[in-house]
Amino acid sequence: MFMVIISFPPIKDGKDAEFQQWFASSNQAFSGFEGFVSRKLLKPLEGGNYAAVVELESQAAFQAMHSSSIHDKAGEEVRPLFDGKPTPAFYEVIAG
Repeated sequence: MFMVIISFPPIKDGKDAEFQQWFASSNQAFSGFEGFVSRKLLKPLEGGNYAAVVELESQAAFQAMHSSSIHDKAGEEVRPLFDGKPTPAFYEVIAG
């Protein structure tokens, strides 16, 4: 398994609902990719920024999704909602 943990930058004031809606709709688009397992949005309990956990069968599946026009479109839609850029961290699942 291949995992990506994405730390999102601050969401612009008043844009939380729009961001959450974007995440839900982009989840539907990404779920059609071969090797996609799950994508979850995490909201901090106190302060901080949103994060996401993305699980795919392999790094190759992630690369295919990440280099797609669907991914490009999703990025264009969400970029105006951020104050900054998302930061991904990549992991290989070794136990669990």
